[in-house]
Amino acid sequence: MALPSRILRRALPFFYQKRFETTVASLTKDEILILLRPPFTNWSNVIREAEKVVGYPTSFMNLRCLLSDEFANLALYLRKLVGSNHLVMQTAKNVLYGDSKNLQPWGLIMLLLSKSVKIRSSQTKLIEDQQRQLAELTEMMRTGHLIHRGIVNVPFAKRSKNTESAIFGNKIAILLGDYLLVTANAMLAGLKNADVLYIVSTALRDLSESEFFGERDEQNMPLPGKPKKNTDDDITFDTTSITADDVLGKPRKEWTARTVYNGVSLLGRGCQSAMMLGKQNRDVQNSAYHFGCHVGLAWQAATELQALNADNKDRFCLASAPVLFALEENPELYKVIDQAKNDVKDVDYEDLKFNILKTDAVDKTKMLYEDHAKKATGYIESIARNDTVEMIKKLINTY
Repeated sequence: MALPSRILRRALPFFYQKRFETTVASLTKDEILILLRPPFTNWSNVIREAEKVVGYPTSFMNLRCLLSDEFANLALYLRKLVGSNHLVMQTAKNVLYGDSKNLQPWGLIMLLLSKSVKIRSSQTKLIEDQQRQLAELTEMMRTGHLIHRGIVNVPFAKRSKNTESAIFGNKIAILLGDYLLVTANAMLAGLKNADVLYIVSTALRDLSESEFFGERDEQNMPLPGKPKKNTDDDITFDTTSITADDVLGKPRKEWTARTVYNGVSLLGRGCQSAMMLGKQNRDVQNSAYHFGCHVGLAWQAATELQALNADNKDRFCLASAPVLFALEENPELYKVIDQAKNDVKDVDYEDLKFNILKTDAVDKTKMLYEDHAKKATGYIESIARNDTVEMIKKLINTY
């Protein structure tokens, strides 16, 4: 394990993210304790198998570009926040643990996709290096964005000695996120491919827009749209044609739009760019984009299901698929959301979880995962059929 990984592991409390299997909820709170029990999973073993296929470890903290004094110094400053409840600590805990289920292996998926097709060029080694660099910078952009989202809003009028820890944490979040994004952009420029630069830049635009999509509380945490009667379920990954008025309040459309803006388009554009670097034709590039988007959506749905695990006491996103589906079935629950207009912490999450489990929201979210996993499988099979593709399918279905 790389040096920065060791430093960050010392800086953060040990944490396990448990998996679970969704079930139909009963109507009693006592039975919530036996809902969604985590079955045995071989996720870590599947990751190791996939890394053998690509030939080297691909977890974020093993990336070559992070083996630097700058990152090590930032990690040491991050250590000073241990014991605080700053959002950047929660973000670091979720993102920087290689075995955490919050760390979806985007780079690994991109490298497996690259390996699944034959490079249409005599410069095979050069292209393979570029594809690996693309996978690395994509994960760095994603992680930098997540760390920036850990900034806490501390109004100037409320600043005092009690807020010094929050302000210091904000500085670390900004510096660490900026370092990752600047380094990633330098790597992107180093590819010297204008088309790839343009494609990845569109995904960065989407990441920026995601922070202004729909209503937010004072900490910029997302709030769901007020439920509307849903008469149109058409979904698009073309972010330039998505309008807030058209999707907010319609659970499947709202969730898809939010998720695509919030990073899934980056995975899709990364897969598309990998095929472009590999000299694949336009149809393969488009299939790779849709493959990446469906993989990202499937994994996001699975992650949101985990948040309803009875053993998980953390707050879950109020704009997640289970919440949106529950609001559609029981619009009265939106009164709970009204309590979060200023701060999502004001919500009674245990009671909200109980009411969500009384609806069919969990089953609908599970169907959402299965639908996108199936579509992702269809797109990857249209690109190639070999052992590497089977490994990709195994990753999709094991998550």
